[in-house]
Amino acid sequence: MADDTAAPETSTHGAPRDADRQRLLAHDRQARILAFLRRTGSLTVAAAAAELAVSDMTIRRDLVELEREGRLVRIHGGAIEADNPPLVAMDSEEPSFDSRLRQRRDPKAAIAAAAAALVSGYRTIALDVGTTTYLMAEHLKDLPHAKVFTNSLRIAAALNGGMPEVYVAGGRVRADEMSTGGPAAIAQFEALWFDVAVIGVSGITADGLFDYSFDDTDMKRAYLRRSGTKIVLCDSAKFLRMSLVRIAPLSDIDILITDAEPPANIAAALAAAKVDLRIAPPLTRD
Repeated sequence: MADDTAAPETSTHGAPRDADRQRLLAHDRQARILAFLRRTGSLTVAAAAAELAVSDMTIRRDLVELEREGRLVRIHGGAIEADNPPLVAMDSEEPSFDSRLRQRRDPKAAIAAAAAALVSGYRTIALDVGTTTYLMAEHLKDLPHAKVFTNSLRIAAALNGGMPEVYVAGGRVRADEMSTGGPAAIAQFEALWFDVAVIGVSGITADGLFDYSFDDTDMKRAYLRRSGTKIVLCDSAKFLRMSLVRIAPLSDIDILITDAEPPANIAAALAAAKVDLRIAPPLTRD
C-alpha cells in the first residue's frame, strides 16, 4: 500500500516550490516585524522595508495580515503593538483663553521661543490663534522687514508698535478667543501666499491635528493651503488628545515643535508623514 503522507512538492532540483518558499519568507519577515514591535512599541512602513530589504507594499501586506490575526494595530504609515494601544482622550469643551494661557506656561514659552527663532528669516508670516502663538508674538516685535498676517486680535495688539507690518483678517469675532473668522476673513487670506504659517492645535493623535472650533479650523486650513512652510506648535500635554474638529492629517504639515518626545505611535506617524519633529529646549531663567 502506498504511503498516504505525501512529501512536499519540489522542483526538478529537489528545492521547495516557489509558493512554499514565499510562505516561509513571509513567516520569517512577519516574525521579525513582531520582534521589532516588542522592542520599540511601534514601527513605520519605510523603516521596516529598509530593515528587511523589501518593498513598502510587501510590508503593508504583512501588516494587514498581522492585524487580521490580532497581533498588531495598523496606524497611518506603520503599526503599533496590539496589546498596548494608546488611550486617546476626547476634549468636548474649550477652556477659556486665560486658563489655557496659565496652563503649562513654561513649556509653551519654550516652544514659542524656538518657533520665533525658526521663522525669523521669513518675510511673510501667517500666525494662527492660540496661547503658544500669542507667546510667540512677543519674540517677533523687533523682527525687521517682516509682514505678519493673523486672525488673532490679541496677537495684533501684542505686535502693536513693533517693527513688523501687521495685517488682520476682517470678519466675525469670536469673543473669548478674540479671533476673526467666517467666509470674508478666509477669502481675504486665501488670496495671499505666505512664506510660513504657524498653527496652534488643541490636540494631536496619530490620525492628525484637532481643534475645538469650526470657525478657527477653517482659517487654519486656509493657512495650510496658502503657505510654503507649515509649522505646528503643540505642547506635550496635547499628545493623544482629540476634540470636535479634525483640522488635517499629519502629512499636511512640515514641522512640529513641542517640548518633549511624543508617544511611540505619534512618533511613528510623524516619521511616516515625513514631519520634522523639533524638541524646544527649556528656557533658562536669569
